[in-house]
Amino acid sequence: MKNIKLASGHETPIFGLGTWQLKGRQCERIVKEAIALGYTHIDTAWMYQNQREIGKALHDIDIDREEVFLTTKIWHTHLKHAEVLAQFEECLGDLQMDYVDLLLIHHPSDSVPFVETFDAFHKLYEAGKVKSIGISNFSIAQVEEACEVSELPICTNQVEYHVRRNRSDLRDYCHARDIVMTAHRPLAVGNLANDAVLRSIGEAHEKTAAQVALRWLVQQNIITIPKSGSVPHLRENLDVFEWELTDEEMQTLDTVT
Repeated sequence: MKNIKLASGHETPIFGLGTWQLKGRQCERIVKEAIALGYTHIDTAWMYQNQREIGKALHDIDIDREEVFLTTKIWHTHLKHAEVLAQFEECLGDLQMDYVDLLLIHHPSDSVPFVETFDAFHKLYEAGKVKSIGISNFSIAQVEEACEVSELPICTNQVEYHVRRNRSDLRDYCHARDIVMTAHRPLAVGNLANDAVLRSIGEAHEKTAAQVALRWLVQQNIITIPKSGSVPHLRENLDVFEWELTDEEMQTLDTVT
């Protein structure tokens, strides 16, 4: 598994498991199966309402804390200083963890200044409860503002990103500021599985359309966190490292409409 070095100095696996919409026992099972297959990066959020199941799964398999990279997010309704601290403590309690590797603002708020939220993030960092911080669903202008007011480096901007929603302008702006992009919904919630362009390219590599879509992201050094609800898909999604798309194929996917 390839790692990406973040601006904080810490490293994260470039590929992980997204857990949006995974609930209950299915969530527990998928997390356990993912770890068994070699996933070491788990992405969750307070809003997903599955952190308790993720914490239980990780506790049940008794994995060393240092062997898993855990991301969570603070919801946009709780970005005031005291609200951040309270919601984060709830996250830690549900996850049964002493710290998270990456904490994100899930969505920007029009009513709470970024500096107030980042002050709370900094307090958690100083307490050793957060290793790195970042943002999610931020535009270029919002990324710029966040960088101006945060005392800690902004390590990633997590957004919806896939071949049918190419965010190259945002990607280039973030990369110029040493902010790694993270792609959620990298398969457009399953809508790319039968994409004709992806399928055609996949045939040349004996890969599926989904694998081509994921490889396109990874090959750009974009952290990629597809969600999966089944073991076959977990295994299929992970098969993106021992092969490469050609420059011509990358250019085709860059310009697909």
